[in-house]
Amino acid sequence: MTPWLHIVGIGEDGLSGLTPATRAVVEAAEVILGGARHHTLTDGLDARRIAWPSPFDALIGTLAGLRGQRVVVLATGDPLWFSVGAKIGQAIDPAEITYHPQLSAFQLAAARMGWSMADVETLTVHGRPVEQMIAFIQPDARLLILTTGEETPAQIARFLTERGFGASRMSVFANMGGDKEERFEGLAKEWQHDVPPFNTLAVECIAAPDAALLPRVPGLADELFQHDGTMTKREVRAVTIAKLMPMRGALLWDIGTGCGSVAVEWMRSARYARAIGIEPRADRRALAAANALALGVPRLELVDGLVPQVLDGLEAPDAVFIGGGLSEETYDAAWSALKPLGRLVANAVTLESQAVLLGLHRKHGGDLVQLAVSRAEPVGPRTGWRPFMPVTQWSLVKR
Repeated sequence: MTPWLHIVGIGEDGLSGLTPATRAVVEAAEVILGGARHHTLTDGLDARRIAWPSPFDALIGTLAGLRGQRVVVLATGDPLWFSVGAKIGQAIDPAEITYHPQLSAFQLAAARMGWSMADVETLTVHGRPVEQMIAFIQPDARLLILTTGEETPAQIARFLTERGFGASRMSVFANMGGDKEERFEGLAKEWQHDVPPFNTLAVECIAAPDAALLPRVPGLADELFQHDGTMTKREVRAVTIAKLMPMRGALLWDIGTGCGSVAVEWMRSARYARAIGIEPRADRRALAAANALALGVPRLELVDGLVPQVLDGLEAPDAVFIGGGLSEETYDAAWSALKPLGRLVANAVTLESQAVLLGLHRKHGGDLVQLAVSRAEPVGPRTGWRPFMPVTQWSLVKR
């Protein structure tokens, strides 16, 4: 099959920055599709021009209607790195597409900063919730962030300052590679620059002695979560997440999500991990939503309903945690929906729930453990162990 669709990365230097072969492809195009900025960068060509469709999801239909013509889609930088090329490649046979990458904004910004790409986190909040970068705020981390607009650096400066990283150094780059390139620098706690709307942000995270430590490994401190007293405690949560095995892009069903602590930690533990929290109480769903926003996983999806009925129609999960609503019927529905190699973990505290787990273990096998945690707390002028209620945990893998 001969490719008819060319996805071309282009920089601020326009046609002059393209290789001769790629420039020839663009100049020979019958149709060029892109944003207003892309069309300006390639002004003077005879091709028919099409702007990004609205809504953007209509893009695939627009392209399908052009099949058979010489079509060029213009994207900024590398079209397969947080860009439109990946979306197109998921919907159109890759054999019909030729990609023409250009230097990405990440590579240009790293070169301006003198940073090795192997040592930085590359993130995008372009068209996505800005809060998702919060999960990457770590001491000494270096972040390169594609932003949403002129207000984004100030928002990120506030996130850093609120978490004790106000001394972090920030650099904003605009129009990189062009004759209007600009650079703005400052500390997060002092950030007041007005920057162009199309920009890339570099952050060197510097922690104060009292900065919040929010590792991506499970086991965040309980006090970091808003809750009503009913939550999976830190030590048990760490074991639970380990058994659930978060993986890149994997989906968790958190049944009886409560304040969302397990779902939040699951999403923080692996890039692009997703979670659906099922919780019938509106007050607890509100707590879960607030925790997801504060801890950098704003895409947590929350569902109102009772199990197992509400599970029908949900996207099949890679892992299931049952922290509430435990019953044999709930297990049957979750296990049936779980993908091959999926992981199921159920925790129980009450004798009634423990009896259900014992029955499920006898019937289906898996691992059954009891977790007993005590914390040292003041007892008058001295210190003693304060035990939590033991948690019975059942886990198994679908093979």
